Amino acid sequence: MKIRVVHLITKLEFGGAQQNTLYTVGHLDPERFEVHLACGPGAYLDSQVMELPRHVQTQWLRFLKREVRPWWDFLGFIELYFYLKRIKPDVIHTHSSKAGILGRWAAWLAGVPVIIHCVHGFGFHDFQNPAVRGALAWIERITARITTQLVYVSQTNLQYGAKWRIAAEKPAMVIRSGVDLAALDKLGENEWLQKRRELGIAPTEMVIATVGNLKPQKNPGHFIRLAQICWEQKIQARFLFVGGWEGDKAREQQILKNAPPNLKYLGWRQDAAKIIKAGNLFVLTSLWEGLPRSAVEALRLGVPVVAYASDGLNEIIEDGKNGFLAPQGNFEALSQQVLRLLKSPAMRDSMTLAARRSIGPEFDINNMVRRQEELYRQLTVRV
Repeated sequence: MKIRVVHLITKLEFGGAQQNTLYTVGHLDPERFEVHLACGPGAYLDSQVMELPRHVQTQWLRFLKREVRPWWDFLGFIELYFYLKRIKPDVIHTHSSKAGILGRWAAWLAGVPVIIHCVHGFGFHDFQNPAVRGALAWIERITARITTQLVYVSQTNLQYGAKWRIAAEKPAMVIRSGVDLAALDKLGENEWLQKRRELGIAPTEMVIATVGNLKPQKNPGHFIRLAQICWEQKIQARFLFVGGWEGDKAREQQILKNAPPNLKYLGWRQDAAKIIKAGNLFVLTSLWEGLPRSAVEALRLGVPVVAYASDGLNEIIEDGKNGFLAPQGNFEALSQQVLRLLKSPAMRDSMTLAARRSIGPEFDINNMVRRQEELYRQLTVRV
């Protein structure tokens, strides 16, 4: 008999957690698993649901929204409960903070035997008001008590969860957020030149890229400020911002209104990996992260990464070897390392090989799916 699995995520926004969830439901073995995807509607990646294999069953949850809204959250919880009671899954695998809380409690009340939650980064962090952080950590702690298994994308997040005494029935484990290593390895000089021509960038021009949304977590203002410094110092470099804001365009306009001429805002793009490949450096200004997919892709593509030392980034960036890490939020330290690399072609070249070698098979996206399959098998033996 097939194992019935539901993957639940709040919304299919443009991000690593969402992209990997879509890949997982599309690549779980259909001979062994009956696969369901449940999520709230109205996000950038919704159209990709149409591209999933026909055996994947999708449920759009109209009351499941990203924002905290007590009335909508209550309706979302009820909607989830009746959905789970109806399909009776063997396993529910939740992603993102909102779906992770509502989904696990709804699954527990509905009698779902195995409840898994993947932590792509906690909803609480050290930059929050201590009272708010404490309250959110408490919610995660009591919800973990009804959870069969917690899966983390980084050891740093696992340790942070342990620090806050967040523990499920089974010992926590790490399954890396995967990327398509084979596809990345195929990107060569031709794609590099083609993407630069498409973006109007000369082969000799220095390019610094980033990928992210315009939420405070991603801290886009520091990337814009970095571009401004290079512009003022007449350093010949182009800054490419891939990402944006899902919803009101006024937020984009507000954040980007003072952007310097050397910054090109590209919005959401399906070819983000090719744009990263077209760059000389990849910069991440996130203040907290799980383990960002874009940084993994950049390193595998041989592009040095400069970032704040946030969570899982500490596990893939070897300071001075394949990139540089700056203390969280320390813009002066970050900008100094970027300028240092811009002025040192020899250093950039030496980091390229080290960057490629730093991302091994544990980050392969198919390995990620196979490890999830094995986890489902192990946890449902007693079901």
